Amino acid sequence: MANKQMFRSAPRGQTPPAANTINEAGGVAYSRDARQALAQLACTGCLTSTFYVQEDVQLATILKIAREVDPVFLAKTAVYARERGFMKDMPALLCGILAARGTTEARAALAAVFPRVIDSGKMLRNFVQMVRSGQLGRKSLGTMPKRLVASWLNGRDVTALFKASVGNDPSLADIIKLAHPRPASDAHKAFYGYQIGEKYEAGHLPPLIQLFEAWKKAPTGDVPDVPFLMLTAVPLTTAQWTRIAVTAPWQTVRMNLQTFERHGVFKDVGAVKAVAAKLRDSDAIRRARAFPYQLMVAYKMSTGLPPAIREALQDAMEVAIENVPAFEGDVVVCPDVSGSMREAITGERKGATSVVTCVEVAALVTAAVLRNNRSARVIPFAEGVRSVDLNARDTVMTNAGRIAAERPGATDCSAPLRLLNQEKARADLVLVVSDNQSWLDTPASYYGAGGTGTAKAWAEFKVRNPKARLVCLDLQPSTSTQVKDRADILNVGGWSETVWSVISAFMQGHGSWTDVIDRIDLSTPPGNA
Repeated sequence: MANKQMFRSAPRGQTPPAANTINEAGGVAYSRDARQALAQLACTGCLTSTFYVQEDVQLATILKIAREVDPVFLAKTAVYARERGFMKDMPALLCGILAARGTTEARAALAAVFPRVIDSGKMLRNFVQMVRSGQLGRKSLGTMPKRLVASWLNGRDVTALFKASVGNDPSLADIIKLAHPRPASDAHKAFYGYQIGEKYEAGHLPPLIQLFEAWKKAPTGDVPDVPFLMLTAVPLTTAQWTRIAVTAPWQTVRMNLQTFERHGVFKDVGAVKAVAAKLRDSDAIRRARAFPYQLMVAYKMSTGLPPAIREALQDAMEVAIENVPAFEGDVVVCPDVSGSMREAITGERKGATSVVTCVEVAALVTAAVLRNNRSARVIPFAEGVRSVDLNARDTVMTNAGRIAAERPGATDCSAPLRLLNQEKARADLVLVVSDNQSWLDTPASYYGAGGTGTAKAWAEFKVRNPKARLVCLDLQPSTSTQVKDRADILNVGGWSETVWSVISAFMQGHGSWTDVIDRIDLSTPPGNA
């Protein structure tokens, strides 16, 4: 008689394709194609060491993948990662790769996207630093990148250039020396001289710079409206700190709440009201391109601050997640709470490691979906499923905290789907939020033995739910997936709230993540994307 274990009946549903790679955790998986992998790395990679991948391996991987895609898609991915993913390092790196490639098509693509991607002094420093590092195949800017940098400098108002001059390695002065821009005006000529230590006509400098130089000599009265870091070398009074807190940009305020507390700002009831109003200002939040997780950072560190400030941060979170759609039908959200999800969301880098972990971001995404989809079912998972008590009417911060507090374990991305299959449950959307490193259900020893556990479970789920869709939101830089893209499956990555536009487009039948990137118009001027 035939071996019944070996020849047992296949599960119902379409047979998934055989897995073709091993993921970083040692489980079987599917390789992303080069375009999908580039998008994933560009929107989740910070060139830092993650739980599974060291920073140098991450860089080598993206350089290899970038060689496999055409310059136009590379440029479009840089635009997407900057304008919609709100990333800093990866978009600059992709521009640097285009600069180093040197072909006519690459130069044209770089020229088209440079003003859109390199949209701040920070981004300009990133680009120049990366190109000159030697990691991309060159150690100098080169003729065309120099022209682009010079045009960037001359195309900006001098006061804006001055405000963008905070930062080193390279400093703005270093960049001016490298690019040798021909001044576009007397103000630019004076500013370049001011920056690099050459003679200049002080009267041609903008009033703000003149005011700042005078204030440094006699730092009394109101502080000038310059970036926060320009003021920190000078001892400031409580009144001056209060002025900074009230007038500073939204991100500066969000990042320095504890600093303001230490300097007595919040002893002033009026200052508390003004700062709270700024924090919850919806227009300011949108202009700041704030990640919801950044508000979680601020909230986690707000212990001891006035209640009005903590409440304002919760209000700000509601604004930051306002684009989370209300999905039609039954929704199931599955946050990964496994051990590897305890890694910092932006990876580990000395002096720059986020206090927010992947599991907290997954919990935040889940709570945001629950906020706008009150009947959604939440199934946390690790090596198996977890049970968590949530109230859709509670704040996003509260529900996210409950989910993130679940005990860690191994990773089995198929666990929620297996539970739904056991229950013979129905759903129209299943959203899995994970680092995608499933291994317990299909370890490496199963390589070549068929599809992943997640793919098999989804095939069975589809028998009962033929119109259902699966979205896998991957929070970490990875080149593999647990399910392959198709009409009913979307793999997408990132932490910005604009990821919801990709998911909404998919739910409406408008294609994959790379389709969204392909539709970016490189002829669109900066600010009009």
